[in-house]
Amino acid sequence: MIWLILLLIVLAMLSIGVIYMVSVFSKISPLNRIEKKKVKKSVSFLIIVILFIVTSMIMSVMNAIIIFLFLLMFLIVYEVILGMLFKFVFKKKREIKPYLQIVFAIITTAVYLSVAYYLCNNVWETKYTLHTDKKIENVRIAMFADSHLSTTFDGDEFAEYMKKINEESPDIVIIAGDFVDDWSKKDDMIRGCAALGKMDAPLGVYLSFGNHDEGFYDSRNFSAKDLENELEKNGVHILEDEVSYIGDLCIVGRRDAMFGDRKEISNLLKDVDDSKYIVVIDHEPVDYANEAETSADLVLSGHTHGGQFFSLDIIGKILKINDRNYGHEKRNGTDFIVTSGISNWALKFKTGTKSEYVIIDVK
Repeated sequence: MIWLILLLIVLAMLSIGVIYMVSVFSKISPLNRIEKKKVKKSVSFLIIVILFIVTSMIMSVMNAIIIFLFLLMFLIVYEVILGMLFKFVFKKKREIKPYLQIVFAIITTAVYLSVAYYLCNNVWETKYTLHTDKKIENVRIAMFADSHLSTTFDGDEFAEYMKKINEESPDIVIIAGDFVDDWSKKDDMIRGCAALGKMDAPLGVYLSFGNHDEGFYDSRNFSAKDLENELEKNGVHILEDEVSYIGDLCIVGRRDAMFGDRKEISNLLKDVDDSKYIVVIDHEPVDYANEAETSADLVLSGHTHGGQFFSLDIIGKILKINDRNYGHEKRNGTDFIVTSGISNWALKFKTGTKSEYVIIDVK
């Protein structure tokens, strides 16, 4: 229901945005020389449609919508700023206002989204240090989520990031869902799994699936079973509502929240050894209240992409779509960490966040 509301909001913004942009573009030369208002508006609309189609062909429809919305936002911002300037300062030069408005909006959008593209398509390391009273050896956990293979990087580029993670000498590697995307290529999936098989983590590599791993419809040339087989062939431990013990750790992998048949966290943990440091992998951070009431020491999630955009982050918090969009918090003795993801879904931009993998030292 929430996503339907957001979709309707976006469609409304697009509709209003088109009307507004047609009005702005029709004020510049040579369009402003057309005497018939309907013709003028129609030509303006056609120009906007052509620009949208070209952008869609280069960067996809989703990314074209994002560019369009940011351009709309900056057009409105400069409408207000320039409107005040030309009202009180440059009173005799109002005819150049629409030209400046469009130029400034395009430049600002280009710069802003160039930075957003860089933040999305490059990967940073984020470190956390956690403390426990349990009598365990110090452990280093490497965690990432949302690699969505074939989006911002292919299988070979993913392998290079795995080498960087290896350089941090993790004891265990945890993948918190969405390893692949609905449109990932089989070759990238195979090379990505092979890269995981080369991870030098003494306690192994553990994964729980996210909402995209199983794929929708026939959007890709491999099945969820193909993915599972390739992961297992490369020594990756898949946990779907399952518990696994290794050393001082108890790793609990949850089935994704999108699927209604997953077990309650209380049932998953009712018979676990509480002397172990209990790590829960839960792709979507939507069950904090219940998880905080269990013996879980650490819950690791992804899915949110760090809020993706500054504006979406705010909307998400207001609507309470997730319990947390990014970062670390502690509830009732349980640590919760949400990563912004090592890659991205269909969108090629991130603002207010960046792509990352996470290193967690538990002492």
